[in-house]
Amino acid sequence: MAAAAGTWAFSLPAVQRIRQLLLQGGSATASLQEAMADIEDDEETGSFVIGRGGYPNKDGIIQCDAAIMEGEPGRFGAVAALQGIGTPLAVARKVMEEAPHSFLVANGAMNFAKDHGFIVEDNRSMMSEQSTEAYQEYLENGKSLKKHDTLATFVFLVGLIALDIYGNITVARIISNTLLIKKNSLGVSTSGAPFKYPGRVGDSPLPGNGLYADKEVGAAAATGDGDKIMCFCPCFHAVLLMKQGLSPMVACQTVVQDILQRTGKENMFEIGIIAMNMKGEVGTASSMSFPYCTWSQGKDSVEQLIQQCHQL
Repeated sequence: MAAAAGTWAFSLPAVQRIRQLLLQGGSATASLQEAMADIEDDEETGSFVIGRGGYPNKDGIIQCDAAIMEGEPGRFGAVAALQGIGTPLAVARKVMEEAPHSFLVANGAMNFAKDHGFIVEDNRSMMSEQSTEAYQEYLENGKSLKKHDTLATFVFLVGLIALDIYGNITVARIISNTLLIKKNSLGVSTSGAPFKYPGRVGDSPLPGNGLYADKEVGAAAATGDGDKIMCFCPCFHAVLLMKQGLSPMVACQTVVQDILQRTGKENMFEIGIIAMNMKGEVGTASSMSFPYCTWSQGKDSVEQLIQQCHQL
């Protein structure tokens, strides 16, 4: 059984690409990374706070976070505050596969990327006309954008999950953030909140928060207000609930409801969760409505659906 899913309407081309690669016998991780790279390195998706063309920090520098987690125990790699790289998820995967460490940040992550053949670009080449204009407006007016690093009313984080024919599951997340899961792997990549403080890291590269995977159960990815999400470990919670027998849909709904009960309606923040089990079944829940795409082997095309806001 092969399957794939992605959050937000603009994940459709990525899910279609994953479908194509999986049916050709590609692995979950490789398929997700290739599809995610198309999003990360595209200026058009930068307006959604994703990779190249994303919004810079307060100093005008685009810094990205990315993580990948496989279901096999101990298989995790992440980078944060990485600049000059259009495909940060590829660097995170390289950390997982070749570094003696699991998490590298800032100059350490950039130097590691250089040592492994990645080309570090000038910040100007990472900016788009739109992000440059937005930053100039921020400098002149002190006017920031209402965007969270993964999911918001105006900004989106794409989460991708892939299950390959070999029984491996991978989830990836990108918003100058990406998320990826393989064989129960998950990956996330993001440039984060617009005009953030330099060095700010959200939930995206943190295991259990932005992503989590277990080869016996499935994987989950989160999107939304990363500074709040990291206080609740929602992806670990969702996978744990699936391990206890809940469906992906019920698991995601239970996580959002638990957070709501703990914060109270007046303090509830933007969060979306997508999960897939090893059967290829997909579930989502969110504190706001958002579109998502899903496909499973045997279906001719990718479906576009809408997850309604969880009853608050």
